[in-house]
Amino acid sequence: MFSRIVRPTAGLARCLSTSAQNNAKVAVLGASGGIGQPLSLLLKNSPLVSHLSLYDIAHTPGVAADLSHIETRAKVTGHLGPDQLGAALEGCDVVVIPAGVPRKPGMTRDDLFNTNATIVATLADGCARYCPEAMICVIANPVNSTIPITAEVMKKRKVFNHNKVFGVTTLDIVRANTFVAELQGLDPARVSVPVVGGHAGKTIIPLLSSCVPKIDIPADQLTPLVGRIQEAGTEVVKAKAGAGSATLSMAYAGARFTFSVLDAMNGKEGVVECAFVKSDVTECKYFSTPLLLGVNGIEKNLGLPKLTPFEETLVAEAMDELKASIRKGEEFVANMK
Repeated sequence: MFSRIVRPTAGLARCLSTSAQNNAKVAVLGASGGIGQPLSLLLKNSPLVSHLSLYDIAHTPGVAADLSHIETRAKVTGHLGPDQLGAALEGCDVVVIPAGVPRKPGMTRDDLFNTNATIVATLADGCARYCPEAMICVIANPVNSTIPITAEVMKKRKVFNHNKVFGVTTLDIVRANTFVAELQGLDPARVSVPVVGGHAGKTIIPLLSSCVPKIDIPADQLTPLVGRIQEAGTEVVKAKAGAGSATLSMAYAGARFTFSVLDAMNGKEGVVECAFVKSDVTECKYFSTPLLLGVNGIEKNLGLPKLTPFEETLVAEAMDELKASIRKGEEFVANMK
């Protein structure tokens, strides 16, 4: 029963159709970057979005002008620099944050911490001040730390709502679906693998035993498959040879998650996505599991399904790294001046 509802009922293709209407203002913070531009393009194409608000510290007016020529209903506004952050955020229903520097060869997501932690903290504070009721979807890495940072900043402003702050791990699910489909000769659009834990290395835990449809992975292929899912981001960083990290696939995944949030806000029932959120499912304060989404964010944390011994070991091995990343994010905010 659990595995049958992991796949979101509203796919990206449907959200790009004209079958649904909504009047949501969606902000993209970091809209001029490698993820931000294709993400904004996908959001502009959706009838779920009526106002697309683009913010960055450079080039936003040009990106906004370009997107505004597309023949879809969303109004596009561009906002440039800290003085215009408030205007970008006021009245927002959903905020998506891909801002930050990308990984380069040899870098881990944690190497991004010092730069991206400050960026995310600043933007989270803006959300707390100008749109405290909005759904906040954080893409900026390292997500295992940037979600605790977002939460702690919003706590300082006394507006933190754990049902409305999400670490977007959807790319891990998208990759797992694709790699399993390749291995099994299946249509990836019909494969659904829940991925739990976190969003870096061994904290990425694909639950292949809960895959829909049911699959049989030979023992000698199991560890390499899990390893590829866990290190898929590095695969792209190496392939781009210094020219960036996973931007296009991340934009797709970010759009998919945003559309699921908007669908649920719009009254769609049975919308389920995995995300890294405040959690009591495990001993970690934050943990990614399948979530039933609703009008006000998380309607129900669906927790973990029955795990195989192999999956139980993966969860156990992720705990120390997850706890350290969470603590690092919390301490960053505690020590902010």
